[in-house]
Amino acid sequence: MEATGSLGPGHLQPPGAAEGAAPVDRSGREAATEGSSVGFVLVHAGAGYHSESKAKEYKQVCKKACQKAIEKLQAGALAVDVVTAALIELEDSPFTNAGMGSNLNLSGDIECDASTMDGKSLNFGAVGALRGIKNPILVANKLLSEAQKGKLSAGRIPPCFLVGEGAYKWAVDHGIVPCPPDVMATKFSLSAFRKNRRKLELAEKVETEMIQTKKRREVSENTNVTASLDTVGAVVVDHAGNVAAAVSSGGLAMKHPGRVGQAAVYGCGCWAENTSGPNVYSTAVSTSGCGEHLVRTMLARECSVALQSEDAHQALLETMQKKFVRSPFLAHEDSVLGGVIVLRCCRCSLESESSLNTQALLVEFLWSHTTESMCVGYMSTQDGKAKTHISRLPPGAVAGQSLAIEGGVCRLRNPVT
Repeated sequence: MEATGSLGPGHLQPPGAAEGAAPVDRSGREAATEGSSVGFVLVHAGAGYHSESKAKEYKQVCKKACQKAIEKLQAGALAVDVVTAALIELEDSPFTNAGMGSNLNLSGDIECDASTMDGKSLNFGAVGALRGIKNPILVANKLLSEAQKGKLSAGRIPPCFLVGEGAYKWAVDHGIVPCPPDVMATKFSLSAFRKNRRKLELAEKVETEMIQTKKRREVSENTNVTASLDTVGAVVVDHAGNVAAAVSSGGLAMKHPGRVGQAAVYGCGCWAENTSGPNVYSTAVSTSGCGEHLVRTMLARECSVALQSEDAHQALLETMQKKFVRSPFLAHEDSVLGGVIVLRCCRCSLESESSLNTQALLVEFLWSHTTESMCVGYMSTQDGKAKTHISRLPPGAVAGQSLAIEGGVCRLRNPVT
């Protein structure tokens, strides 16, 4: 097991390769923000493989998602609505495997998964194998908000997770506009589908030639899995210290129709939980990678629990190693592929020369992945620009067996009389 990007216990800092906003001020001398609408967002455009030729596009979509989230935070929006706004930007990009441009399944159709969780209410909304909706995260968010209204007629419990045709009909009945299938697919996703189909057909034709078959399968697996795990997600903390998380995915390329991945499954795709009871920190997590691996390990929930430890960096490192890469539930897997973005926050007091009792939200944020790369972006309401970064395993590291971990710290000043 090789871990890269480890900064040592208790020491977190932004990666030197990140672009965008000015470096995080670690001295405690944060710039004051207008009003009390402070907040922070961390997004990802997937754990998989991000080519250098498209690095600019991946970073740009992360930047746009961060900017949209910050606009919402500065307007006073709550975390659960902010995280949805960020996901819409990510779903609308043709370069991500979510919403428009998602991977096509074996039948040549697009079926999407998405979920969101509100750390304040602990409510959850999700859709699986959803066709014909441009932004699946809107349906997940609507399910969450409708559930908060209470029971339905005759005392029925409102749904929090819908799939397939039932999810589509519910979405349309609740005012979400459908999208024609031919609009969902892009030139890029259609081209990838044709290439994957040819590879699959070729692999099936050479089944009797064991050596060639093995090589064909390796090529097919590299194309269908490592290069196509671009699930998108975001985690947010708002001015009140509420956290929220969301995730959206088109699933694995050439998946079986009806397959549902971790992006729709409770505790696997995302998790958010405010400070309460024994929990010292509010935590939010969003995952990406091979859905089957993430479902069998419930990685989102595992990371959230681990982040209550004193050292967030060490806790995430150990969780990725013990609960994911070396998980007994994945003992027979040669390559365990996945990634996470996480944040935790708590309130702290700062020394102030004014008569105000100055408080701050201390936000620690991290990302880790076992895939070849992971694209992330982050921004606070105190930043002028979003930072973007494509984290990569070092040369020689084996995807699915090694991991990278990086992160930073942000203090959000919030004066209280």
